[in-house]
Amino acid sequence: MHTLDDWLAHCERLHPTTIDMGLDRVRTVAQRLDLRFAATVVTVAGTNGKGSTCAMLESIALAAGWKTGLYTSPHLVRFEERCRVNGDIVSPGALVPHFAAVEQARTEGGDAVSLTYFEFTTLAILRLLSQAGLDLVVLEVGLGGRLDATNIVDTDCAVITSIDIDHTEFLGNTREAIGFEKAGIMRPGRPAIVSDPMPPASVAAHAAAVGADLWQAGRDFNVSGDKQQWGWAGRGRRFSGLAYPALRGANQLVNAAGVLAAFEALRDRVPVTAQAIRTGLARAELPGRFQIVPGQPTLVLDVAHNPHSVAALAENLDAMGFFPTTHAVFGAMGDKDLGTMLGRVGPLVDRWYFCDLPTPRAETSARLCAKWNALQMVAGGRRAVPASAHAAPQQALDAAVAAADPADRIVVFGSFYTVGGVLANGVPRLTAKHLG
Repeated sequence: MHTLDDWLAHCERLHPTTIDMGLDRVRTVAQRLDLRFAATVVTVAGTNGKGSTCAMLESIALAAGWKTGLYTSPHLVRFEERCRVNGDIVSPGALVPHFAAVEQARTEGGDAVSLTYFEFTTLAILRLLSQAGLDLVVLEVGLGGRLDATNIVDTDCAVITSIDIDHTEFLGNTREAIGFEKAGIMRPGRPAIVSDPMPPASVAAHAAAVGADLWQAGRDFNVSGDKQQWGWAGRGRRFSGLAYPALRGANQLVNAAGVLAAFEALRDRVPVTAQAIRTGLARAELPGRFQIVPGQPTLVLDVAHNPHSVAALAENLDAMGFFPTTHAVFGAMGDKDLGTMLGRVGPLVDRWYFCDLPTPRAETSARLCAKWNALQMVAGGRRAVPASAHAAPQQALDAAVAAADPADRIVVFGSFYTVGGVLANGVPRLTAKHLG
């Protein structure tokens, strides 16, 4: 195995299931690797908003001059997007020796430990970040928190974003149960930032049980503002006259508030200036999160893949103003609450282009068409919205472009696979055929 692709193929073959919750196997291999961090570590969990929060943490730290590492998942197009050092995506070659080290530790002494793809790849990236001479490392939780592979690292600051219903087969089917799983990243005596304005009681209860220093939105920090600027106030420090984050969407202010609370809680370890905050918020980038690509028609890319994030997408689309026709490219996992997702954004869509995705978990485009048509029948068919099925996201986008007028908009959402499928050859710049 000489290339990153070789190693990723190896990782896919190792374990009988894709997800196997628990830390014992990962911790065993981490101990064999002697994995430890000298850098300050911030771990981010939540149903939605994790990626945006991580992007803003990284951007502000870089603007303040700190050497910063970031681990996020999943990726949109290429695996190496999951790991950034000082703002740059690492090269595939830089990851290879760390995969080799994990394999050596995994099979040490003939006692091989079975790791899932996520566990193996997480350990490799953690090892790279631990040896990169960094000041701050930001880790995004993959699933839940308590039993996620990232939780083998004792974080210096836990950040919990929104908490909503998702991944119920692993995390429970109530916000209280899911909140408990997310709260598992908290550590005794260390700050735990909760940016969800209405968190389930289980989060505060767990913070009290483990002795974490809970920072709760609306109690320990809050925001205020008007259409031009906003301000933040926390425990003994405030910032005013801040420009809104470069990341689009009404929910980004909630995420930004949690980010500033984290830096305030860590001010003795990684201090940042008001100017670094302004610069960092202005520079933060995150592909596929309400990403608006100028063109004719306008293109909107969003990895919204559960009812909570689709509701936020619908609000953001509604706030964009008038478009004659909205075309929606949609592909999603079959285990999601698809009826709720389609119903929530349905009133804004004039034509659907459902697509297959390259994973067994995905719902087929044909079944998505059937679900949509059934929803329309239940709604009484007040507005006939056509739908078509396509073999891949790019094919669905091509069909939407062919049907669109220059003043229309096309929204691509539903999964990382859906957005990644149209970003595979770079960001599309659309030109409707009617412009000729």
